[in-house]
Amino acid sequence: MWWVEGRSPSAGGPAAARGLLAAARRRVSALVALLRHPQDTAPAAPQQTRVAQSATRTAALLAPLLVVALALGGCVVRPLYADAPGSGTPVATELAKIAIQPARNRVEQVLRNELIFAFTGGEEAPDAQYSLRIFLTRTEASVAVERLSEVPASYIVSLSASFVLSDATTGRTLLTGNSAADASYDFSSQRFANVRALEDAEARAAKTIASDLRIRLAAFFATQR
Repeated sequence: MWWVEGRSPSAGGPAAARGLLAAARRRVSALVALLRHPQDTAPAAPQQTRVAQSATRTAALLAPLLVVALALGGCVVRPLYADAPGSGTPVATELAKIAIQPARNRVEQVLRNELIFAFTGGEEAPDAQYSLRIFLTRTEASVAVERLSEVPASYIVSLSASFVLSDATTGRTLLTGNSAADASYDFSSQRFANVRALEDAEARAAKTIASDLRIRLAAFFATQR
């Protein structure tokens, strides 16, 4: 997982960056004007004309790329969980300080277990500084029906989670958001098989939401450094 963060130019600040960008634009404009209006007034051969037109199109295409390249000169790409020099507390350390509120049902417990494993490796946060509350809702709908018996042949389970990350000491809300995931399962005439298939679909959807929440929380802590 990689993260893109802004970085001010080291020399000259924003004014120098704007000056460099303006100079690059002037050079590109001059190149395009030179290709469109060559100094030689003699009639150009068809081959020379095609070459000049091709060069003009190339310059016109390269101009926006040059501008974008200069704009991205103030950004740095690094791994999301990497420790940057002078960046403060690592993201993984901040994630390990999150205490997840107890689950109310089996599906929420699956989601909670996945997050605990992602944050601390499988144990409760020893020194929790943050509190994470998750509100999970579940819906189910048939997506296929047997033509002869008119009995549903496949179902889809939809999970929707709303989460709130807050400071464990003050209760101040730090981050809120929503996440959703779907998973399908086949319905058969065997009751026990249907129960197991439903639980497996719920678990798969819960794991998808857990992965999404982990990335979003990590991105939040990365921007705070």
